[in-house]
Amino acid sequence: MDDVTAIIDGLNAAQHEAVCAPQGNMLVLAGAGSGKTRVLVHRIAWLMQAEGLSPYAVLAVTFTNKAAREMRTRLEALLGISLRHVWVGTFHSIAHRLLRTHWQDARLPQHFQIIDSDDQLRLIKRLLKDNKIDDERFPPRQVQSFISGCKEEGLRPHQVRINGDAYVEQMVALYDVYQLTCERGGLVDFGELLLRSLELLRDNPALLAHYQERFAHVLVDEFQDTNTLQYAWLKLLTGQRTPMTVVGDDDQSIYGWRGARVENIRRFEQEFTDTKTVRLEQNYRSTSAILDAANALIKQNSDRMGKELWTAGSRGEPISVYAGFNDLEEARFIVDTIKEKVDEGFKRQEVAILYRSNAQSRVIEETLIRQGMPYRIYGGQRFYERLEIKNALAYLRLLLNRDDDASLERVINVPARGIGTRTVEGLRDRARRTEVSLWQAIHDTLAEGSLKGRAANAVGAFANLIEGLDNDTSGMALHEIIAHVNQRSGLIDHHLSEKGEKGQARVENLEELINAARAFTQGETLDNVEAGEGMAALEAFLAEAALNAGEHEADEFEDSVQLMTLHSAKGLEFPIVFVAGVEEGLFPHRMSLEEPGRLEEERRLCYVGVTRAMQKLYLTHAEIRRMHGKETFQRPSRFLRELPESLLEEVRLRGQVSRPVSARPTPSRFAQTTVEASGDLPALSLGQRVRHPVFGEGVILNAEGEGERARVQVSFEGHGDKWLVLGFAKLEAL
Repeated sequence: MDDVTAIIDGLNAAQHEAVCAPQGNMLVLAGAGSGKTRVLVHRIAWLMQAEGLSPYAVLAVTFTNKAAREMRTRLEALLGISLRHVWVGTFHSIAHRLLRTHWQDARLPQHFQIIDSDDQLRLIKRLLKDNKIDDERFPPRQVQSFISGCKEEGLRPHQVRINGDAYVEQMVALYDVYQLTCERGGLVDFGELLLRSLELLRDNPALLAHYQERFAHVLVDEFQDTNTLQYAWLKLLTGQRTPMTVVGDDDQSIYGWRGARVENIRRFEQEFTDTKTVRLEQNYRSTSAILDAANALIKQNSDRMGKELWTAGSRGEPISVYAGFNDLEEARFIVDTIKEKVDEGFKRQEVAILYRSNAQSRVIEETLIRQGMPYRIYGGQRFYERLEIKNALAYLRLLLNRDDDASLERVINVPARGIGTRTVEGLRDRARRTEVSLWQAIHDTLAEGSLKGRAANAVGAFANLIEGLDNDTSGMALHEIIAHVNQRSGLIDHHLSEKGEKGQARVENLEELINAARAFTQGETLDNVEAGEGMAALEAFLAEAALNAGEHEADEFEDSVQLMTLHSAKGLEFPIVFVAGVEEGLFPHRMSLEEPGRLEEERRLCYVGVTRAMQKLYLTHAEIRRMHGKETFQRPSRFLRELPESLLEEVRLRGQVSRPVSARPTPSRFAQTTVEASGDLPALSLGQRVRHPVFGEGVILNAEGEGERARVQVSFEGHGDKWLVLGFAKLEAL
């Protein structure tokens, strides 16, 4: 009895109800910060100790290896016994275990090999080449996405409906060839693991009966993230007779773009008999101000299962809303505020900056670097280390230096243009033997005709592309050079062919590189660097990019600010949270307005972001943001309007605060008529003529701020109006 008492000790009423419920189907709607993992672990312990189930009769399924490890560790600590052989794992690891045990019934070789996403893509590229299929019309990543999507829906090639569509017909044919190739080679991709294990159980009634009898209870974590195949697998394995405890939150379903079906959690009560539903609504993470804001926001969604987060804790501070003039000012506000919080005693690692689009990190990263503040990108890479950015920079380096072998090797076949590994190895060997660069080896090989057929045509086309890019960009401004190279090289189309969020994020990052170039030449991010124009500016920009890609990210154990996308933030919590870029078209993302149900998923993503904050939440946006290579005027997000005014305070320029955020119009930002002299900065006034090292002479139209952070709007002859930061612009008063 002592063991049982230890299991239920400290649980609140709803948690107690969920943990101690009699065996039977149960849906636990677990709100953010409500102790979901604790309930799941204690429920398993209760089933073993109070209900007498053998550890081997329990199956617990999670979505990540990290969650599975945490569940097992906490369970062993609670029960005081080793549970090494208990079936606790991800969908993929459980399916793998079944296939390894029953490989013959699954029609697999005993030592079948699992291939990851990269291996799968390489195999598809080879199949396209072997079957002489145009990889521009059928991009490898698109084929990969089609195959994975079919498997997530439980469909084999012969089950896919073609409906007279020639394109789908070709895709299905490729799926068929891919499947035969995998079967011959004993290869199993991630999607195949689950589909093959479902077919294993479905086609072997005796085996299915064995596991339905063996597992007396099945528990599933993050049930709102299950896809069609995972849901079907669970229904088959339990026979809808084995009791299931599923834990999830329909309000935190944010992965629809990768196959998750929020309707699965809504269907559970109807499809599994006598389901008991328990709501975990007491939050142990956030202040009541943050929770009230989250509740108000998510109520705008329809078809919710319904729950209301609350806390026994304090009211806490209001949510701060900051509107920056542009994204640079937004980033400075965030970093300056973090410095103030660190001075107050917070650790940097207690602060998270969240954003909807990966591309947003660039401005924030550069601001952190200039301020000397350590940071880490959680679940992702720094801007200048992202694959698409490194590819674009490699093309740009070749414009300046054809003999850059590393850059040439990186992009000679990116996007794919039919230049294979053997061809590249031959060129490399030629360069070594004759002691010349790869670029020279290309020209020598083409001149003597030693390269034949398709390889010669492809290599020649690449050389012509680089020369053409050089000619085309002569006389262009830096940002125009980069925009042209992104487009003409094929990088934009290459990533647009990747369906879903990943490809879109890569395109947005390439567009952000154009923004970085424009900011660089306008002096907004310069630090004692003369940008110049054209190729001189490109050389300076590439040097700056190399420096920014250096060792700026904090060491693993260094106290550092955490940067991440909102999707990556799910499951985490921080005392202080900034959600940046809360603007229409950015968050909610413009793509969400085009597809049914996506706007509600964006709102759920905002709900996730808000509920990451424990003590203080900042929502920031910019009036002007560089997007898609140009400056655009931004409207505050509808999500801001959906928050109660009583919970908000607007942080204005120069530290002023007003409340509520939308009670009255924002006063003019340009009421200031002078910028005081400070250090090396001149005193300036409206109407004064000034000289800029790049843009020449102009007249000051507007001014705001003070000291090095002060900004002035200058009308330049031949260059138009520019907003410049005095600390970087090197303006000379005339």
